[in-house]
Amino acid sequence: MTTIPKQGRPAADILAELEQRKAGDAKWREGRVFSLVYHVPGAAGEAHEQLMQRAHALYASTNLLNPMAFGSLKKMETEIIEMAGALFNCPGAVGTVTSGGTESILCAVAAYRDRARRQRPWIRSPELVVPQTIHPAFDKAAHYFGIKLIKTPVGPDFRANVRAMAAKISRNTIGLVASAPQYPHGVVDPIAELGELAQRKKLPLHVDACVGGFVLPWLERLGRPVPQWDFRVPGVTSISADLHKFGYAAKGASVLVWRSIENMRHQIFVATDFPGGIYASPTLIGTRPGGPIAAAWAALTSFGQEGYIALAKQAIDAADKLRLGIRAIPGLALIGKGDATIVTFGTAESVEGATDRSFIPSLLRKVRGTGGEEIYAIADRMEARGWTIDRQHKPASIHLTVTANHGAIVEDYLRDLADSVREVRQDPSLAKSGSAPMYGMAAKMPIRGFVASKVRSVMAEMYSRGAQS
Repeated sequence: MTTIPKQGRPAADILAELEQRKAGDAKWREGRVFSLVYHVPGAAGEAHEQLMQRAHALYASTNLLNPMAFGSLKKMETEIIEMAGALFNCPGAVGTVTSGGTESILCAVAAYRDRARRQRPWIRSPELVVPQTIHPAFDKAAHYFGIKLIKTPVGPDFRANVRAMAAKISRNTIGLVASAPQYPHGVVDPIAELGELAQRKKLPLHVDACVGGFVLPWLERLGRPVPQWDFRVPGVTSISADLHKFGYAAKGASVLVWRSIENMRHQIFVATDFPGGIYASPTLIGTRPGGPIAAAWAALTSFGQEGYIALAKQAIDAADKLRLGIRAIPGLALIGKGDATIVTFGTAESVEGATDRSFIPSLLRKVRGTGGEEIYAIADRMEARGWTIDRQHKPASIHLTVTANHGAIVEDYLRDLADSVREVRQDPSLAKSGSAPMYGMAAKMPIRGFVASKVRSVMAEMYSRGAQS
């Protein structure tokens, strides 16, 4: 379909075609996807999905661009932030609901830049000091807003190296960033120590808890050892956390929570010379769809604390079983000591050396030596068995973000994984076919700009006129 139809079609026909179109998509309800969708299992999940759809539909046409016109929507946003602030141990916190973790991060970085412009106007080349494992949304924010990311190597446990970050602070530094947990290996950075550093250097500290914000508090209440990461750490200025991840809200919804309005003030954009009137906006987008906000409010209030604790237990139990099963498969090794429900693993060969001394140098030595083609071949064989696989490099590995929905598939996954490993070990040529050599080449490519150029070309082709999905 390349033009709008001359005559409209019946709703029943349109809905039937939509059902048909999505038939070939990833089977997320069956637990065969690990990071793109967060789903509640069983009959409770079906009921929750219907609640999300109905709450979203009730506010589908509303727009929080004007909070005075949609007072009920603004009240829900306020209550969401208050609930998040209490959960993150800062009653009275302020903030906004955004369209997702990337927008939360973009808003935080822009606010830190503008804070520096007002308080330290001599800074002409602003810098953020971050660990190497920080989410690429910070690279995007830095690219958009003219900020330099100073990336530092992490320690042998894959956590931010406080000493390395301290060494990179300069007169151009406008803030520090840490993760709870970082996405690749599922570990929480030493935020208590970074908070002390931030206070000593009089810098703000942002915690990216987009993955962990709505699961770490429940894991802590279940008795799991979770490092302090939230506003209990005095130096933490702001936290981003995704409602549409372990909050099990409809996409897209995230929060950016600030310790005080004095800090959040720098996030607010105002234009006064527009002929159409005064324009004020606290987020990147102008029109702010009401549906995701209403659905997020419905999710938080429908589950309640007891519901979220139960979901967290299902998720962590599934993650623990997967870790045990992966350890039992000869030739595989876990990466990182997960503080949350992220499970990462590779082959023993690709993982060996990844935790020796300094993270980056040892990884480069090892990745350039093996390329990780074998673990990528295993990923190919898993996809052939119907799983959606998230591949990583540095080191070459497979990533699982485990949710409550994955409890039922643990045995199936481990059986298919053992079969895939056996298949690749019996036929080494599989490491030279499928996507394995492509990912292996990308992992060991020393010129990252060349890789970026190739990926950009693929994306451009995907969005070119006439491209088919």
